[in-house]
Amino acid sequence: MAVKLRLMRMGKKKQPTYRVVAADSRSPRNGRFIEVVGTYQPRLEPSGVVIDNEKALKWLRNGAKPTDTVERLLKISGAWDEFQGKAPAAAAAES
Repeated sequence: MAVKLRLMRMGKKKQPTYRVVAADSRSPRNGRFIEVVGTYQPRLEPSGVVIDNEKALKWLRNGAKPTDTVERLLKISGAWDEFQGKAPAAAAAES
């Protein structure tokens, strides 16, 4: 089973919010998922990105592939840099 980290659309018509989920790559966009990893609210100013980095890292280390958009959101949250082995910006500033 190939697992992807991807967005699942929620919200009303013309007012999208998204969940970042770990899902089987064969399931439909808003279909079955394994676990909710975070949320993304593009209509806020600035955009709201809330990602549980521990869950995201668990899935990335187990071989889940993020979509391009989710990869960008993981970079914002700092989970992608931690997965790549780079020190997060906040931890580097404290050292």
